[in-house]
Amino acid sequence: MFELLEQDAAFFELAQRRNLIFYHKGYFSHSIVAAMSEVVKLQLEVAGVSGPTRRKLFSSFIELAQNIVHYSSDSLVEGGGEGGAIREGAVCISTEGERHLMLCMNPIATSAVSQLRERLEPLRNMSLEEIKQAYKLTLRADTPEESKGAGLGFLTMARDASAPLEFAFYPRGDAPETTLFCLKTII
Repeated sequence: MFELLEQDAAFFELAQRRNLIFYHKGYFSHSIVAAMSEVVKLQLEVAGVSGPTRRKLFSSFIELAQNIVHYSSDSLVEGGGEGGAIREGAVCISTEGERHLMLCMNPIATSAVSQLRERLEPLRNMSLEEIKQAYKLTLRADTPEESKGAGLGFLTMARDASAPLEFAFYPRGDAPETTLFCLKTII
């Protein structure tokens, strides 16, 4: 028991050194995201983050959390039930000087990696004007069949970011049909 308390204290100290504003690793659902949203709003306000930056961080937080709820391949409950999907992932918000880092990780089907890479890769090289134009075009277009939203999530994050979105895929050795998807945005 004492050993566990030392590890907890070490994690707490690490979180403070890394200026961690919010972190959740576990299961996400629409109701869990709604509750976390209130905590994130308050944490950002208490941390003294400016209004415009708070809005961008909050918007990106919602997009990241919804991506987990809609696309994580690890679920306790699929989306068809009364309470909706309950799926696994992690979201982290921290500060580094004037920059705010947001990280999201969740398992996805390995078969989805190339399609996801094709959607994200162009965003890395687009200017802010090109991202805004793509956002407007996507708003007017029909929702893609495979999308559980309007297809605006990555564009929203790229538009609000101060640097290109970073992403990586890590195949899981213990489950080859699953890959860990990691996404980082800097605001």
